[in-house]
Amino acid sequence: MGVLDQFKLNGKIALVTGCRRGIGKAMAEGLAEAGADIIGVSASLEAGSEAQQSIENSGRKFYPYQCDFSKREHLHTFTAQIKKDFPIIDILVNNAGTILRKPAAEYPDEYWDEVIAINQTAPFILTREIGKAMIARGSGKIIFTASILTFQGGINVPGYAASKGAIGSLVKAFANEWGNKGVNVNAIAPGYISTDNTTALRADENRSGLILDRIPANRWGEPEDFKGPVVFLSSSASDYMHGTIITVDGGGWADNGLKKNFISKGCHNKIQLLFTFSRALLFYHIVTYKSKAFTIRRP
Repeated sequence: MGVLDQFKLNGKIALVTGCRRGIGKAMAEGLAEAGADIIGVSASLEAGSEAQQSIENSGRKFYPYQCDFSKREHLHTFTAQIKKDFPIIDILVNNAGTILRKPAAEYPDEYWDEVIAINQTAPFILTREIGKAMIARGSGKIIFTASILTFQGGINVPGYAASKGAIGSLVKAFANEWGNKGVNVNAIAPGYISTDNTTALRADENRSGLILDRIPANRWGEPEDFKGPVVFLSSSASDYMHGTIITVDGGGWADNGLKKNFISKGCHNKIQLLFTFSRALLFYHIVTYKSKAFTIRRP
């Protein structure tokens, strides 16, 4: 099999949650372009949606479902129905999510409950239920949408940060148990992406500028940036990947806050130079030590 053939998803069925718009819609489109038929589910997804039209225009089938993931009974009803309608689901993309903003000291119980239910509980239950058949078959691909807040706390989003932190651990927990059963469980962590959730942030020139200053790519991400990563994690090209979280953030996490923490780029460059010099000095001492240690001394 040629390397490009490893990315083909012909004949596969993919269930994508939260696919009505944004990242989820782009992921579903990418999977369809790679050959998969799509089961789309969202709280307000209707037949004939833009997502459905886009996927069917690419020559693939689209099966729309609605489910309110904040309600446990709706989730169980949907899960039972989808397992009946599609005994074989090859790919599960847990993308549906929500974010509710308030300072931690003012964060109400109902905010917490809704965010945790949608972002954490629903993907766990879906993975558990869909994953049973994958384990029985000995094959399956499961991808979670994590976040850069999987690795950091954020501000005024305690529920979201907690749920995405949990997703990072869930991915590892499932991978630990299912890796030897032919099921790959991984995640994609978006950075700052141009979606409805970030409209206000992008409209604020000051905050948007501060964000872009921390991103080496110097732009907001686009939903289309997720087509390649989700196809990769859904294909045989990623068969040896388990429990991995791929960041798609324009390099923001690699920058690790240096631009934010220092006053100017000049200072940032000096710090980089200092780090580089320190590593070179350390390497020199190691080589010198080894050279002395292995020198054959003649009498």
